[in-house]
Amino acid sequence: MNWLTNVVRPKIRNMLRRETPENLWIKCPDSGQLVFYKDVEANQFVIPGSNYHMRMGAVARLKSIFDNETWFDVALPEVTPDPLKFRDEKKYVDRVKDARARTNLNDAIKVGYGKLEGAAVVVAVQDFDFMGGSLGMAAGEAIVRGMELAVEKNSPFIVFAASGGARMQEGILSLMQMPRTTVAVQMLREAKLPYIVVLTNPTTGGVTASYAMLGDVQIAEPGALIGFAGARVIEQTIREKLPEGFQRAEYLKEHGMVDMVVHRHELRPTLARLCRLLTKAPAQEGASKSVLPVASPAQIVSAAETAPAAPHA
Repeated sequence: MNWLTNVVRPKIRNMLRRETPENLWIKCPDSGQLVFYKDVEANQFVIPGSNYHMRMGAVARLKSIFDNETWFDVALPEVTPDPLKFRDEKKYVDRVKDARARTNLNDAIKVGYGKLEGAAVVVAVQDFDFMGGSLGMAAGEAIVRGMELAVEKNSPFIVFAASGGARMQEGILSLMQMPRTTVAVQMLREAKLPYIVVLTNPTTGGVTASYAMLGDVQIAEPGALIGFAGARVIEQTIREKLPEGFQRAEYLKEHGMVDMVVHRHELRPTLARLCRLLTKAPAQEGASKSVLPVASPAQIVSAAETAPAAPHA
């Protein structure tokens, strides 16, 4: 008890109390550095000192990719809200309601259609804050619908993957989304449209085992955790100690599982260059240009890594 609680009347105490937002400061998971939230937000959720890439919400991600931060939200098909009437500590429908209230999203994936350096693209973003970005029926429908729209508009499809895997509350129905999304990827291939995957932290489980590893070009953000099973499960299964940095983006690039590891600040111009190279489209005036013709995936990746950075729109 201090003098404020002992002496000052309750009404006056309420006047003196200042409301401080919980997220005013952010602690860097890597260095332990305390950073002002607004500074991190202005830096695309990258910690200025350590360059640690924090998770980025679906809306913020779409703003960072599309020209002038504007796009059309793609209407997604409705699905059965609780097909198995699942309940653990609380009802599945209540968990979904809580996630929707907290994130202002309908489900784990948001799809937008707009311009990237003047070229039309369809972008799907998986939000880890919505039940761990888990792949359920709604998320599967979002991916399939996004790819169908890309075929309709004859435009590239870009997906930002972030997930803990399939949604256990939907059982086999969630696992069925793995072959469904794989078939949708094949639909893009038959239409000869670019499919670019950006792996963010973390991308694991059934998402990694399906559409997240089927891109024409695989990009990862620095330090992203990417894998199917957890490191501890793997160690217990093979009874061996895993290498340092196993399942991290840089390790996977060294071993050929990822084409590029791209800093978030360079992601937008890199994606724009890749889309132009894969569609043989001319560069927009003022955007970065590349003289390398479309050829093998290795040449495409090399061109995207070495071309000069484009100014932000």
